[in-house]
Amino acid sequence: MPGVLIVTGPTTSGKTKLAIELAKRFDAEIVGADSRQIYLSMPVGTAAPSPEALREVRHHLVAFLDPRERYSAAAFVRGALAAIDDIRARGKRAIVAGGTGFYVRALAGDVGLAGERDEGLRSRLAREALLHPPEVMHEWLAALDPKRAAALHARDRYRVIRALEIALAQRLGREPREITRDSLRARGIPFVKAYLDVPVPELERRIAERVDAMLQAGLVDEAEQLGTSAVAADAVGYPQALAYLRGFSTPSELRMQLVRATRRYAKRQATWFRSEPGVARVSGDLLAQLIALARTIPGWA
Repeated sequence: MPGVLIVTGPTTSGKTKLAIELAKRFDAEIVGADSRQIYLSMPVGTAAPSPEALREVRHHLVAFLDPRERYSAAAFVRGALAAIDDIRARGKRAIVAGGTGFYVRALAGDVGLAGERDEGLRSRLAREALLHPPEVMHEWLAALDPKRAAALHARDRYRVIRALEIALAQRLGREPREITRDSLRARGIPFVKAYLDVPVPELERRIAERVDAMLQAGLVDEAEQLGTSAVAADAVGYPQALAYLRGFSTPSELRMQLVRATRRYAKRQATWFRSEPGVARVSGDLLAQLIALARTIPGWA
């Protein structure tokens, strides 16, 4: 059966469009690897595939979860492998496309997922998070694990606290050994990881264009409907839109804040993928490069 192509890169690098082009060319289906596109009712802020794209190519793990529900890397790996099994069993090829680095690395089998939680430590950190602003918790993580902190937004409370829990437990000698979970590598499924290396000036131009498109498409209304209590409300764009609704910024300030936040997110993604094991960095004519890479995967020639 054919192997798997993984297409990743920073926001606005063209992952969605290129994955769709490849899927049409190679009779493939797409498995999303984006920790925010998994949620329902957030198509504008997460730049989810359009209804037309979803009709053209079958997608998995996109827009299926209530925004109030949490989702983990382990749950993603289970869901992605189930989708890949289904796709390959029907004689098709699977393309994994998304920019959530930890999801990609866990699916490939290039990182161990943490073992059982330390409930006492978890409760303590939950109390600390109520007492201190998210930036303080993020700074604490940066002091313990700079690399993990660089990959997380300061306001991503859930992941920052989880990362702090792991880092502190390791310091205290209480962290269980990392456990090996199911993955492409563990199953012996061949795969190629491709990172879309778009020049920074071009990326910044695309980010500005996307922000304008999102504002025109109703990002502010979408954020208002989502509210502040949803787990997914900390995704880039929603805190800024909600602050605008509360009168903390003007329209021009909102646009500037969205552009700045998206640039920072793209920079964190680039930082993460600089240390990605076994990734092929593609640049220039991205589609041609991806086609050439895909043909090196068993079952894709």
